Amino acid sequence: MPQGGSRAGRRTRERILELALSLFNDFGEPNTTTSLIASELQISPGNLYYHYRNKDDIVTALCGDFEREMAGALAGPVGGKADIEDIWRQMHDTFDVVWRYRFLYRDLNDILTRNRAVEVLFKRILDRMVDATLTACEQLCAAGEMVASRRERLALADNLVVVATYWLSYEYVRNPREPLGEAAIRRGAFQVLAIAAPHLKGRSKALFEKLADHYLDA
Repeated sequence: MPQGGSRAGRRTRERILELALSLFNDFGEPNTTTSLIASELQISPGNLYYHYRNKDDIVTALCGDFEREMAGALAGPVGGKADIEDIWRQMHDTFDVVWRYRFLYRDLNDILTRNRAVEVLFKRILDRMVDATLTACEQLCAAGEMVASRRERLALADNLVVVATYWLSYEYVRNPREPLGEAAIRRGAFQVLAIAAPHLKGRSKALFEKLADHYLDA
């Protein structure tokens, strides 16, 4: 294939993923068909199927992009030692990624029942999130900014990731006829902070109060 054609093919694949992500986020993955994606892009269904055999292939590709972005958000600072602000910034960046790929969270159970590739990939993401959260808790304890036993830190890591993972589903069930807005993700970020708050002290406790005001009043 000529080089120009290869670039055109890559751009078509990118356009398909960009539009699919937007439609999945706005209308839900189960309610978005490949025919709608092709129509919105003004390409033939055959052209779409040339790049992605079916909708699950599109979902798997988007989940791969999600994993790469989440890995970047969860990566600790160079040198491996984070200060308090670094840890909270990491949480904020994580929720930004969740918001960008919010369809995965809102429609997660439906997607997992039929897509084995996403099932394996998402489990890997959750494990990475728990590990990063546990590391953050241990760093806070080492800095004297958190008081929690090893058992409490393990429970905190799981609980924080559970809330982050299922918050948008909770918001959707509460108001299924209302579109999810950024206020929903801010409330989720606050709930994650609130779980950790009873264990915080010093600068981290003060920062929690500041961030709580930001998330709830924005």
